[in-house]
Amino acid sequence: MQMPTNKFKQALAQRRPQFGLFMGLANPISAEILATCGYDFLLIDAEHGLNDTRCVQTQLQAMAPYPVQCLVRPASHDPALIKQILGTGVQTLLVPMVDTAEHARAIVSSMHYPPKGIRGVGTGLERGARWNAISDYFAKGAEELCLIVQIESRTALENLDEIAAVEGVDAVFIGPSDLAASLGYLGRVSHPDVKAAIEDALTRIASHGKAAGVFCADASLAASYQASGAHFVALGADTGLLRSAAIKLLDSVQPQSGNANVGAGY
Repeated sequence: MQMPTNKFKQALAQRRPQFGLFMGLANPISAEILATCGYDFLLIDAEHGLNDTRCVQTQLQAMAPYPVQCLVRPASHDPALIKQILGTGVQTLLVPMVDTAEHARAIVSSMHYPPKGIRGVGTGLERGARWNAISDYFAKGAEELCLIVQIESRTALENLDEIAAVEGVDAVFIGPSDLAASLGYLGRVSHPDVKAAIEDALTRIASHGKAAGVFCADASLAASYQASGAHFVALGADTGLLRSAAIKLLDSVQPQSGNANVGAGY
């Protein structure tokens, strides 16, 4: 059996635009439905949602027949957790709350086997190696791994150049919600100061030869971020889309329902 190719990583290297969604419903059926919709990537959120390692694997299995690429955001930098998630077959991690180059280097180490890193070897027990069915897993596995570090604090912005320069970091993703809060604009991701900080960060990331990404549910703002250098954009989340569609349907027959639709910002 051949090692699966990480087409998301390939697209990053070629700087091809990619659009995706976050997934927090923790359900293989909704994951499979979204896998048929034409997005370039779907990101299972195990940081804020209810997705545990077993749930991540069932969603990967549900999406496997489709060409969409799957990313996972773990709950923390814990090497044991990262090892387990990689064991499910995930090839691309988006790791949150990376504030320093030291954080980034530690995550790189957690993703790789010795001597490059500290990841434990357990291929016979893991879907990632297809339970040893992939004969060249140790030779080819590392080539297909992709690490995206998430920048979402004032401290991270201050250290962005050092973080982006870390070997083993493939891309840097901007999380507007936490960044806005850190900058003093909680809940105001579209504030001009937040927007300016994001645009500056995107430009700086590109200057280090790394791909840049951002969460943005506003189409016009997403276009602006692309112009500033964003190569991949998360356009929303399954939970928000479900609520928005449900409200839109109800309002179409009951215009005075008074529902408020608050967009998510990841």
